[in-house]
Amino acid sequence: GNTDSVCEMSKREASHAGSWYTENSVELNGQLSQWISSVQDKTRAGVKAIIAPHAGYSYSGPSAAYAYKHLVPHSVKRVFVLGPSHHFYLKGCALASSDVYETPVGDILSDSEVKQTLLQTGHFDVMQKHVDEKEHSIEMHLPFIRKMMGNQQFTLVPVLVGSLDSKRQQLYGEIFAPHLAS
Repeated sequence: GNTDSVCEMSKREASHAGSWYTENSVELNGQLSQWISSVQDKTRAGVKAIIAPHAGYSYSGPSAAYAYKHLVPHSVKRVFVLGPSHHFYLKGCALASSDVYETPVGDILSDSEVKQTLLQTGHFDVMQKHVDEKEHSIEMHLPFIRKMMGNQQFTLVPVLVGSLDSKRQQLYGEIFAPHLAS
């Protein structure tokens, strides 16, 4: 792609690199490779959703690798990451304001088309960049996703999830369902 246009885009820094996981791209790439290659499970075809931990990699790296081992790049064009909000109270869900998510192993483009579609429902807030960078729950998944996707092109839909009652859980389930089906 055109690197000039990427520079003008809003970039969310990998703010937890260097504390929750290494900021050294070579070291991180090696850790991810080691954790993923040590998973003995066979990759399952047709996986539509992954549930993985979002703790620091010294605690959760090997466990997260078990989940991400089942990500089959050629069947994926868009990745939704739903992360719980630990620092910012909201009663619904919020979408990222950033266009690009930085990781030490490569940047990931946010899906602006899906973001606009979701915003048009009227049920999403927009998360300010400082809120996004303080939160770790989405970021911790991104190096694994970037690593597993390799050179395959894809976009990211990061969603910060607030305190949802059962009625709101159902509402968001209905909003996300068509995206899961495609």
